[in-house]
Amino acid sequence: MAKKSNKSNEITVLLGEGSKLTGKFEFDGVSRIDGVFDGEIVSSDTLVIGQAANVKAKITVGKLILEGVVEGDIFAKEEILIHPSGKLYGNIEAPALIIEKGAIFEGNSKMNSKKDSLKKVEDFKVKKK
Repeated sequence: MAKKSNKSNEITVLLGEGSKLTGKFEFDGVSRIDGVFDGEIVSSDTLVIGQAANVKAKITVGKLILEGVVEGDIFAKEEILIHPSGKLYGNIEAPALIIEKGAIFEGNSKMNSKKDSLKKVEDFKVKKK
């Protein structure tokens, strides 16, 4: 994983293509996965799953942008955006869901208010040392 600039829209953590990681991934800032991940992902920030990515995980994030493949349940406090190359196999809960033409979503969805989402995400925030 490589660290980059801490500007609000720039990627702070990158799991590059060809990389494999298993376990619990907690982060602050915008993170991107282009490799293979198996486990659990937790953050109140944005997660981008690139086209080359293959993720099997329980995911709890602020916002998810999906271009690759995810197998697992997702909870997002803001929104889930699935681009045409994205494939999602699992259940989701978020106040907003955007599925672009060509994307695949197989599972159940539950829409909730941002107020309800904020309560739940507090339980999953990354604790700063």
